[in-house]
Amino acid sequence: MADNIKKIAVLTSGGDSPGMNAAIRSVVRTCAYFNTECIGIYRGYQGMIEGDFKVMNARSVNNIINRGGTILKSARSDEFRSQEGRKKAYERLKSEGIEAFVVIGGDGSFTGAMIFSEEFGFPVMGIPGTIDNDIYGTSFTLGYDTALNTVVEAIDKIRDTAISHNRLFFVEVMGRDAGHIALNTGVGAGAEEILIPEENLGLERLLESLERSRLSGKSSSIVVVAEGDKIGKSVFELKEYVEGNLPDYDVRVTVLGHIQRGGRPTCFDRVLASRMGVKAVESLLDGKSNYMVGFTEDKILLTPLDKAVKGKSEIDRELLRVSDIMTT
Repeated sequence: MADNIKKIAVLTSGGDSPGMNAAIRSVVRTCAYFNTECIGIYRGYQGMIEGDFKVMNARSVNNIINRGGTILKSARSDEFRSQEGRKKAYERLKSEGIEAFVVIGGDGSFTGAMIFSEEFGFPVMGIPGTIDNDIYGTSFTLGYDTALNTVVEAIDKIRDTAISHNRLFFVEVMGRDAGHIALNTGVGAGAEEILIPEENLGLERLLESLERSRLSGKSSSIVVVAEGDKIGKSVFELKEYVEGNLPDYDVRVTVLGHIQRGGRPTCFDRVLASRMGVKAVESLLDGKSNYMVGFTEDKILLTPLDKAVKGKSEIDRELLRVSDIMTT
């Protein structure tokens, strides 16, 4: 390990996700293991600009591995988007003696870190934290597995009502630009149809599928809809369209919303966060910078931040094929 970095900061930025606290814990305790001081930055990049810092040690992160959200809080910062704002942040870091930082967040947070690093030659490392799983360079982002389990549990409960009342439920899940949550939970919960941004099913095909299900004897149906699906302007528009064309269906809508972003992280997310935090700190101490820590084929690997930001996560085509077969 290189011994030139004596103080590393950690912050969370963008939307919260289960596993962020576990990652904070890992960064702090890895720093302690290597006798490197760790500073927690509250409220993301805005806190960096305002100097909202706190010294953290191994005991500072007791009993947080099981908690959702982020103890460091998160906030979006318009000021950090400007060069003047980033210069203020840099001066704050230097005045505190901070020599590198780990940012836990999504592509917007990584873009900020990348620009900051390029402008000031400042070592940075990213850990992907977003339930959407829409970041290039990693098969899993922190919070994604927890969100999947939350959604499947919710759909299982909704199905009880659907069966009891012979209803069709449209269940909207998060995923403005990527359908990973919808696809995986749709397969896992046995949905009759899955609507995602990457595949335009089309209104006519949706109607044909639902009518086929009804004629085959299905008295209730679940359709999982990613919020970024392109078929209708909204899930409520879909409801109205189906009601207008298939009057035999009693249609309801459930929007799961931010319930998907909260809750205790699963064991998988806790272990992943622990592994990513160790890798982030070790990489900085090894002199590396401008990378994102990712998880691919059960290995923790580094991806350049510019590739993580510019690249596009791909939907699982094999799982799409499985979903087509399962919805027959």
